[in-house]
Amino acid sequence: MTDQAERARWLPTDRPEQDGVEQARAEVIAIDGPAASGKSTVGKAVADRLGYLYFDTGAMYRAVTWLALEQRVPVADEARVTALAEAADIDVLPAVLDDGRQYTVLVDGQDVTWAIREPAVANSVSQVSAYPGVRAAMVAQQRRLASRGRMVMVGRDIGTVVLPDAPLKVYLDASAEERARRRWLEEQARGGLRPFEAVLVEVRRRDEIDSTRAVAPLRPASDAVVVDSTALTIEQVVEQVLVLVEQRR
Repeated sequence: MTDQAERARWLPTDRPEQDGVEQARAEVIAIDGPAASGKSTVGKAVADRLGYLYFDTGAMYRAVTWLALEQRVPVADEARVTALAEAADIDVLPAVLDDGRQYTVLVDGQDVTWAIREPAVANSVSQVSAYPGVRAAMVAQQRRLASRGRMVMVGRDIGTVVLPDAPLKVYLDASAEERARRRWLEEQARGGLRPFEAVLVEVRRRDEIDSTRAVAPLRPASDAVVVDSTALTIEQVVEQVLVLVEQRR
């Protein structure tokens, strides 16, 4: 299936105009949480069980970063990077290729799903994502995507900023030590050599940055259900979220 055909299939053209927005809103699950809390793994599993599209909003900031690098715009030039973010058409669709991707990311119609995972993008995305203008542009695009419904949207400010009226908001948390352990084990499986203590320092530093930033700081929404996964398996967390989905229905 072509990108264009898949894109058309996921647009809500078959829903009645009068109740399409309400229907879509009822089919969006917001999952937030700190680094290594398991929100991506849980979000993908929940989406698969429900037949929803899974989307990690961090991909959008990576897409803007990729675009800046591709067009040779210095990532330190906030004004020009913001202008790129405001003009870009970023879309997210179900995986259109069987190459390990969780979803397909398009920038102005170009498939950049793997390009945005390159080291050069990873090294600059934190700076780009901190720009208020870029965040505002991405929030608008994220809300547009969510309006289609049938989506599990994962990030750090979905319930507080992007979708404050989402019917189900989950804040997935775990102790810093447990989150560092998970990340350290992942690195070890890939041949990483960093000691656990270094990973723990990094996790705590990221927590500090995310929770104290001026724009959209990391915190649970007032009506979010906080799930502490420190002593839980992934499957146990997934089951808890699915129970919450049924309760909302």
